[in-house]
Amino acid sequence: MRVIAAMSGGVDSAVAAARAVEAGHDVTGVHLALSRNPRSYRSGARGCCSIEDAGDARRAADAIGIPFYTWDMSDEFADEVVEDFIAEYTAGRTPNPCLRCNEKIKFAAVLDRAMALGFDAVATGHYAQLHTAADGTIEMHRAVDQGKDQSYVLGVLTQEQLRHSIFPLGGDTKDVVRAEAERRGLQVAHKPDSHDICFIADGDNAGWLSEKLGPKPGAIVDESGAVLREHEGAYQFTIGQRRGLRLGMPADDGKPRFVLDIEPVSGTVTVGPREHLLVDGLECLKPLWCGTAPGGELECTVQLRAHGSEHRARVRVGADGSSIEVALLDAAEGIAPGQACVIYDGTRVVGSGTIARTHRSTTEVSA
Repeated sequence: MRVIAAMSGGVDSAVAAARAVEAGHDVTGVHLALSRNPRSYRSGARGCCSIEDAGDARRAADAIGIPFYTWDMSDEFADEVVEDFIAEYTAGRTPNPCLRCNEKIKFAAVLDRAMALGFDAVATGHYAQLHTAADGTIEMHRAVDQGKDQSYVLGVLTQEQLRHSIFPLGGDTKDVVRAEAERRGLQVAHKPDSHDICFIADGDNAGWLSEKLGPKPGAIVDESGAVLREHEGAYQFTIGQRRGLRLGMPADDGKPRFVLDIEPVSGTVTVGPREHLLVDGLECLKPLWCGTAPGGELECTVQLRAHGSEHRARVRVGADGSSIEVALLDAAEGIAPGQACVIYDGTRVVGSGTIARTHRSTTEVSA
């Protein structure tokens, strides 16, 4: 097959490209230029889209012996990821930009361009596994390395996209991948993993949003409505947040307070005790299915954060197919609208939805 290897400049994508060559594919390396201004996103090793990463990707392609190109995806990235991130926080929701990037850039815009150019598939360094079921369906499963598993941020992929995707690393651990990179003479063998959001230069989400949106004053209140202090923007907070509230006075019971709710129109941020963060039900919109949508009620597990634990659940798709109702058998804490709910049947990814509303649990959480 003719394969595009998406090369971020990290060790994972470099080894994925090398393995694609070793598997006999005709591979071309591609690095995505995501910034309209090359110095507007972070530099150094904290992100996945820094200035240095383009050079690392090119050197890795040279070492592997494959052609290499840079594709300018800055307009698509700004429109689909950065602007969406700003809009979601403005609306009081908590988005996952990496998941959005996978959906709209790496496995939509890139795959579309690759197919238009005559390529058959896109290979990436994501940690997930693909298996072909007896009926020919391509199933996506969790990676062998549970600590590196990235199936959550891939839960937005459709069956058509999975049919043209290759994940060469899903069956190995990160230690194995780094050791292989060293044997292959790849300079990125010991490069640190990327962290945080690539387009926020110092990892300060609240500060970055403040620069973009300016002051939008509101109040932090307790559950009785008593004002505890004023703030400069509700976008500086997310549900479940404890640190950085700067309330200046303890609660009556002396326990920490957490953000329970964000009302974006008035800018009101409500805080309260940890036990009031628990939810046992979710309403999700924009369902995306990796294969066929489940019929009836599905006994499954769901993951609600990129590095979160699984929760036993019952899932039912709405009558018109545009929503998902999730009953959590294991209550979850601090879940915010805007986050993704990814549905699993064992290790298999069934699909995902965007959390629109949560239902508060009456179960108490232990201290």
